[in-house]
Amino acid sequence: MSAEIDPSAAEPAFSMRQARDLLRDEDLRPKLWLYWTDLLLSWAGLLVGIHCMVDVHLPWPARFAGYVAAVILGYRCALFTHEIAHQPEKEFRTFRFVWNLLIGIPFLMPSFTYAIHLEHHRRRSYGTSHDGEYLPFGTRPVWHLLAYLGQSFFIPLLAIFRFGVLTPLTWLGRPVRDWVHQHASSMIIDPAYVRPLPSDRQLSAIRLQEAATFGFLVISTVLNVCSWMDIGGVRALVEPWLLLNVYIVAVSVIFINAVRTLGAHRYYYDRRAEDDRPMSFTEQLLDSVNYPRRPFTTTLWAPVGLQFHALHHLFPSLPYHSLRAAHQRLMAGLPADSPYRQTNSPGLLHALADLWRRASESQTPKGKVERGKRKSSELEAA
Repeated sequence: MSAEIDPSAAEPAFSMRQARDLLRDEDLRPKLWLYWTDLLLSWAGLLVGIHCMVDVHLPWPARFAGYVAAVILGYRCALFTHEIAHQPEKEFRTFRFVWNLLIGIPFLMPSFTYAIHLEHHRRRSYGTSHDGEYLPFGTRPVWHLLAYLGQSFFIPLLAIFRFGVLTPLTWLGRPVRDWVHQHASSMIIDPAYVRPLPSDRQLSAIRLQEAATFGFLVISTVLNVCSWMDIGGVRALVEPWLLLNVYIVAVSVIFINAVRTLGAHRYYYDRRAEDDRPMSFTEQLLDSVNYPRRPFTTTLWAPVGLQFHALHHLFPSLPYHSLRAAHQRLMAGLPADSPYRQTNSPGLLHALADLWRRASESQTPKGKVERGKRKSSELEAA
């Protein structure tokens, strides 16, 4: 089991040069054929799963199996957006286009909504107000955790509003355009995050993806209305309850991803309360978590390499299919006291229980005193 981490303790040394040397002989380049095979097979399985869900002639066990398959494979397809954000734009241009066509636009999450993810990996941004993917859950009341999980039921509706209503409003003028981009165009967990305005080149790509998503919503709405009213024989192609089934799958995917996100970091630090100072490199490493055990089950709830989140923060451009081999190489070659070894967790439930415990204790008088002492010692060290 991983040792309990004390963020106030002295930081052990970590050598990036040593880590790079250990991986020097590995072939860590992205294998595009594997990306294509994985995505297309997962997408085909997703369609089969949804078809089984809505087929009223199938028995309930088969329909439930279809639901499980749709959630697992839809989740896997969706998280390829993480790889798209990190891999070379030129090499992955066609893959990005096809992913948007098959997943990003139908899921109402075109790739531009996740482009800000790179801020989460910049050392000067991680954990600060410039990082929309970090909140100090470990130092906040537990109801913040519950509220974060609970929003999973509303995000699909917000996505419909974003692309079905706000997108045409952005065509009215620059002020609306800028507000929507800054406050309603990012897949984040911090609602206070303000996204930087795009360049003209970025804005052209964003407008194209927005228009395509808006068009998909319009066509989907028309088809569903026609199916319900049995107009033009559409019911033979689109099941009346398809939209409800898709909503159930979407909520399930978002909820699982929210749980995974809570386990991706330890969320020790509240830099917004400390003049937005960035963490040290070792603090950022120790705040991230790997799940090397039980590779089959961890791949279900943390697919596309996200079970090695601490390693990903060390080497963000490593392709997902190389992470396990790289992790094993580091564990075999790094010294026994390397901070990297402390990033390993025995399991998601262990990490979530630890996060819940720290969030609960942080609101007690003792927890507040300890937080104050830690803050004072960190300020002195800075």
